[in-house]
Amino acid sequence: MVFSSLLFLFLFLPAVLALYFISPWRIKNFVLFAASLVFYAWGEPVYIVIMLLSTVTDYGFGLLLGRPGLSASKRKAVVALSIAVNLALLSYFKYADFLIGNLNSLLGTNIPLTDLALPIGISFYTFQSMSYIIDVYRGTVKAQRNWLDFATFVSLFPQLVAGPIVQYSTVAEQLRNRKATTELFAEGVRRFTVGLAKKVLLANNIGLLWDTISGTSPHMMPALMAWLGIVAFAFQIYFDFSGYSDMAIGLGLMFGFRFNENFNRPYTAQSITDFWRRWHISLSTWFRDYVYIPLGGNRRGLLLQLRNILIVWMLTGLWHGASWNFLFWGLYFGIILTGEKMFLLKLLQRLPRWVRHVYALLLILIGWVFFAFEELPSIGHYLQAMVGSNGQPAWDDATLYLLYTNAILLVILIIASMPKRRFRLADKLPVLKLGWHFALLLLSIAYLVDATFNPFLYFRF
Repeated sequence: MVFSSLLFLFLFLPAVLALYFISPWRIKNFVLFAASLVFYAWGEPVYIVIMLLSTVTDYGFGLLLGRPGLSASKRKAVVALSIAVNLALLSYFKYADFLIGNLNSLLGTNIPLTDLALPIGISFYTFQSMSYIIDVYRGTVKAQRNWLDFATFVSLFPQLVAGPIVQYSTVAEQLRNRKATTELFAEGVRRFTVGLAKKVLLANNIGLLWDTISGTSPHMMPALMAWLGIVAFAFQIYFDFSGYSDMAIGLGLMFGFRFNENFNRPYTAQSITDFWRRWHISLSTWFRDYVYIPLGGNRRGLLLQLRNILIVWMLTGLWHGASWNFLFWGLYFGIILTGEKMFLLKLLQRLPRWVRHVYALLLILIGWVFFAFEELPSIGHYLQAMVGSNGQPAWDDATLYLLYTNAILLVILIIASMPKRRFRLADKLPVLKLGWHFALLLLSIAYLVDATFNPFLYFRF
């Protein structure tokens, strides 16, 4: 079940909201937990066992860490065992076939693949559980003694399958003390509506353009078409993922939870360092807090700092998928970030703002090529098409047709990617803002009624 579906909008969500608000406070977390299990089971009922296993084990490890008088060596052993269990589950379902396939290719063996489907959201809820254990070990949060509260944190359906990655410290207090006020609920509805419109009206429509262009052989693709295609993919993945994050944050507000922001206008960045402070913020924050800083961060000299950056970005790439293209995608950004750390940022500061912006956008778009294609030869062929070294003209009639028919949509996407502008008239007349959000909701529903193309890119992670 996805948020951008009629089933969710007209059946699941109204039923959960009704049950939640008529329930007494003492069982509200139970309502959310039960609803989250139904939400997850709708697509993969068998894999509920995996999520519950992760929940039960980390709850137990948290209780062990919270015991007074536990020696330092035993505390380290507990947190190490917890991390090992979590990573073992994640690795088995997400990376086993990748490792087996590469071993077969390297050694000439014929080890059978597991052919297991990837449990939806396992990368997200595994990282959330790990953040809890590590924070309890560090003493920044107390061990949760109420299993239902902890299970609600792990399984909470607004951010279960696609984030944002919610660290336990963010919602620890909210699990027991939160207020779902009328103002907060209204803000949640507005935020959800904007996210739904970003996903349905923008991401889905520009995704059709990317599907058309990516289905063309790169050997026959003019350079302008290749650039138009990767721009379309860049917009699709941004409005798809940020739209889903907005919907998750909006749903959280409806139930009284405040989740951290996950995107901050990333395509306005003026460096790759700036871009990764704006894109998938919850993932960058997680790797910073639980990998980069424990490795030493920037406290042990430049060389070790550069090593730490490369390690983090190799892991970031692999987090996104068990494929070589994701590893190279992570290394690509890791190398650029080390270059910026050493000298590029100082050089960029001397350049005009628009030059910095063009520099960042070009590198971001090239990076999306690594992300979009799993087969390494396809990456090379598409990059060749972008630089015009495939023997094709700069553009052709098909390119101009695609550009012409999508021009208005591209302008809307560019405007929607820019910083928000305050409209004072809307502040003075709230009915205008209400009408705008109502119109977005109606348009989104109208699209979904007749939609045959409604993918969600981050489900595969």
